Amino acid sequence: MSATPAHGHAPASPLTARQSRALSGRLRPPGDKSISHRALIMGLLAIGQTEITGLLEGDDVLRTAEACRALGAKVERLGPGHWRVQGAGLGTLQAPRETLDFGNAGTGTRLMMGVVGGHGITASFDGDASLRKRPMRRILDPLALMGVDVVSEAEGGRLPVTLRGAADPTPIEYKTPVASAQLKSAVLLAGLNSPGRTVVIETEASRDHTEKMLAYFGAQIVSEAFGAHGRRITLEGRPTLRGRDVIVPADPSSAAFPLVAALIVPGSDVTIEGLMMNPLRIGLLDSLMEMGADITILNPRIEGGEDVADLRVKYSALTGADIPAARAPSMIDEYPILAVAAAFAKGETRMRGLHELRVKESDRLAAVSDGLNACGVANRIEGDDLIVTGSASVPGGGTVATHLDHRIAMSFLVMGLASAAPITIDDANMIATSFPTFRPAMEQLGATFG
Repeated sequence: MSATPAHGHAPASPLTARQSRALSGRLRPPGDKSISHRALIMGLLAIGQTEITGLLEGDDVLRTAEACRALGAKVERLGPGHWRVQGAGLGTLQAPRETLDFGNAGTGTRLMMGVVGGHGITASFDGDASLRKRPMRRILDPLALMGVDVVSEAEGGRLPVTLRGAADPTPIEYKTPVASAQLKSAVLLAGLNSPGRTVVIETEASRDHTEKMLAYFGAQIVSEAFGAHGRRITLEGRPTLRGRDVIVPADPSSAAFPLVAALIVPGSDVTIEGLMMNPLRIGLLDSLMEMGADITILNPRIEGGEDVADLRVKYSALTGADIPAARAPSMIDEYPILAVAAAFAKGETRMRGLHELRVKESDRLAAVSDGLNACGVANRIEGDDLIVTGSASVPGGGTVATHLDHRIAMSFLVMGLASAAPITIDDANMIATSFPTFRPAMEQLGATFG
């Protein structure tokens, strides 16, 4: 597998997964992507030195590191996953000389739009063909309310976008139209340099990594319950942020692939180490346990303000389940791999409320359904629900179009490890955006690729 991420330049690199022997051993998945992006950004905005261990060195995160450099931070790699950021400090960022190219990184783009929006500088944002299709309007609208000038944008608020930030961002109270950690974070990051109080209200709580990390670096931020499932987050502007050491926990979204592989390959027994157990990120675990997964939680602990644990996962006879829409924010990236688990589960699994999947790296809902069809798995889409009819034996034998989507790629490679016939994906290059060591790590457990 090529390590070159696919940004429309690298030639396609197909990869085939074949029925494997029982998977066994220990695996520490890559560092969490969400935490990695935020650790670099907080290092940029803090005074002094931030040392990060376990940073995910996938292309998405490296683009954010490059953007932090362009905005005035000193960013250096000390060793594998070990980075140091010498902060520029809140309010002192420099205008980048060139366009900030985020490749395929939607998180990096949207969070950095918030950072730039809160400073009196002008910056242009761009990315690859896939990122250019993704909507940015939901970020630009609240930033405009804070005084940010959208100098230019592609049709429909898409990249490339040029922003002129506000030196004194207007403090706002903003109710998010959708549960989106990226949207919430962009508003909070812009509000950091505001001379007042920024409030974000979510009727459905999204991931809270930004709030936890802001508090860890010294911001005054309060998160309170709002309604049945929501949060009201209040941030005091212009705090003194100081550099901190950050241990990045293993990414639940990346851990999902070896985890489901262990559940569906007969005889498997795999331990996943150092996994982030933030309650807003473990919807997949809850769903798999409802389906009968044999998962044991070991050594729970706290690292860098986040809940962490090890998981022992054994092959399990899964049963279909009804996955509620309310769980979507806590597992939005894990639906492709959950669909793979559902293909091996007895009966029907209904995943409700997946509208957000239509605006990911690809239309993930359609891409997952097409991939299941190619591999002989009965499924249908009803509105924003995906219904998969599983069985103990999945035919496989298909070639799956990944649409430059790393999660589609890894999900169907996992399916191929347990299907009757091999499964091929059309391109494995973009897996490097989130899990650069996916193939060797899985092969070490016993997976068969090639």
